[in-house]
Amino acid sequence: MTAERESVVSAVDALDLTTDAHVHTGFSAGRDSVGVIVSAADQAGLTAITFADQVGPDSTWLPAYADAIARARRRTDLTLRVAAEIEVVRPDGWLALPADLGHVEAVSVAVSGLPLERGVLGPRDVRALIAAGEMSAEQVAERLVTTTILGLRRACRYAPTQLARPLRLLTDVGLDDAVLSADLVAALAAACRETGTVVEISEAWRSPSGRIVAMLRAAEVAMVPASDARYAAEVGQWQYVRRV
Repeated sequence: MTAERESVVSAVDALDLTTDAHVHTGFSAGRDSVGVIVSAADQAGLTAITFADQVGPDSTWLPAYADAIARARRRTDLTLRVAAEIEVVRPDGWLALPADLGHVEAVSVAVSGLPLERGVLGPRDVRALIAAGEMSAEQVAERLVTTTILGLRRACRYAPTQLARPLRLLTDVGLDDAVLSADLVAALAAACRETGTVVEISEAWRSPSGRIVAMLRAAEVAMVPASDARYAAEVGQWQYVRRV
């Protein structure tokens, strides 16, 4: 077994696989109610779950969402946490914040597109930029990491932070994570430590890669398993997390 592989295995061994740090409900990207999710988590042998539905400036359901989780707390011994997944939408790390974050106990920061001055570009548009020679793969990686860091620094002003599906955009664009230099990963790790950000190892999105997990672990970044479940049956089910 290589030294890198041993480091990755140690990182997984250190995870508490009885917790799920990112699940969705029917309030947003999921399909099932809070109660159904809690029942599935109980059946999976979990002790804690974090609800992290996707929110934005037009989201008006946060009070009802928090109330539903509060009611569920009274019917279970599981620890239930109220969080929200919020996108970074500008190069300076600006977040698509809802009007009121008062009901949220944590923010799961997501960077699903590449924020540029012209707007947020999805994977197809980023690939087109690279193909046209307007940006190199290395420049895309640097911009993604820089924007992620700025987003974490903004988000931590409002609530404790998690990093959702870290650097997954590179995979969506078709770039190998080797495009991430050691310096870039070190900068991201330093920002996570500085802001107290916990990095999610996403089951659904298969990110970050084993290489990045090992590097973050070596940099003493806190990590948690996250199913990113959209269906109750996916809650607390670990295949990628165990394999990575």
